[in-house]
Amino acid sequence: MMQPVTLTPSEARRLAITAQRLTAPRPPATKEGIVDLLRQINCLQIDPIRAVERTQLLVLWSRIGNFDPSLLDQLQEQRLIIEGEAHRASFVLTEDYQLLRRWIGSHFDSKAAWVKRAREWMAANASLQEQIIARLQADGPLPASAFDDLDAVSSYASDWFSGKPASLMLQFLESLGDVICVSRSSRQRLWHLRDAWLPEWAGKELPAEEEVVALTCQRSLKALGVANQRQISRHFIRNKYPKLRQRLAELVAEETVIPVEIVGDEGSWSDNWYLHRDALPLLETVRTDAWKGPTVFLSPFDNLICNRDRTETLFDFHYRIEIYVPKAKREYGYYVLPLLHGDRFIGRMDSQIDRKTGIYHIHALHAEENAPADGQARAAAAESLLKLAQFIGAKRIELDERIPNIWRNAFEEVTPRL
Repeated sequence: MMQPVTLTPSEARRLAITAQRLTAPRPPATKEGIVDLLRQINCLQIDPIRAVERTQLLVLWSRIGNFDPSLLDQLQEQRLIIEGEAHRASFVLTEDYQLLRRWIGSHFDSKAAWVKRAREWMAANASLQEQIIARLQADGPLPASAFDDLDAVSSYASDWFSGKPASLMLQFLESLGDVICVSRSSRQRLWHLRDAWLPEWAGKELPAEEEVVALTCQRSLKALGVANQRQISRHFIRNKYPKLRQRLAELVAEETVIPVEIVGDEGSWSDNWYLHRDALPLLETVRTDAWKGPTVFLSPFDNLICNRDRTETLFDFHYRIEIYVPKAKREYGYYVLPLLHGDRFIGRMDSQIDRKTGIYHIHALHAEENAPADGQARAAAAESLLKLAQFIGAKRIELDERIPNIWRNAFEEVTPRL
């Protein structure tokens, strides 16, 4: 067994940032660059909220810079990426489908009341299911609206679903792995049969559960840089790591995974931490004076911060999305972008673009207590704001009142360049 590696909190943060491809060199703004990036960060969470831009695009922008969003559509059309359940609904590489497939439909094996009700509804509507599959086989991919003329035997009472029967059947069939969403057109999901869309190997016998867990555990750890067991289990294929403690012990024994001790000013951090041996070269880079962290605004759902507890532990940064909080009770704003500078979060920006006028409204900038006092950080943040405004197609940046003057001055210097 390899000796444990000792890290400082700063080294742990830098390792996490570097593993997430947020440092130079950037992947190229091409389809090949996106595929290469996904092989490291594993998935792109999908979210339709477009107060600034959809999160899947913001995550790519923060790592690649300005790029053509249609590249994602092209990757789907070429069947190189698909939608799957990772960090919620996400884009994942098609080549990783077998890792996801191990768990597809697993919740339909439970004895929960809703599962029993769903299976009874599907059985009662076997004809609807057969007609959907037949149409997809003949004419797919198709949107759910292509099945509006089909009737269901009974309605399905649900607090979370009030759509048409065919839409519900498609969602159940997706959960079982029979159909997949292959693209989106005018915000509609286009569906097709899995076996008609994916390569032949996608329907073959699954790898053993322990093999899948060992692989996904490593993928999760590589993307995190350094992590404890709970953080590994909540990353990539979230909460699908049975017997993870045993798998980690085996990986440590074979020296694929290395134990880590994180030692700060107040002593060693609690819990058992781990590092993948493939990340050792990255560790060498973060320990040099040449390491340079980014200054960039991140999506609220960015892979670096999607685990809020980990973000607080690693970065001492308490962040929660306030989209669903009543306006009067919001502390920071509706759609707040954390500002990463070096290996710390130094601020958070509440902003929204008016797509009719092209005005990008910066409602507020909240500086953290540890925000550096020098102008370099503010100038770098202003440059990131300018690049973000250019990427989302803004015609003008408008600064509201809730921006401290020292930050306002930096922002005002770049806004004429838009």
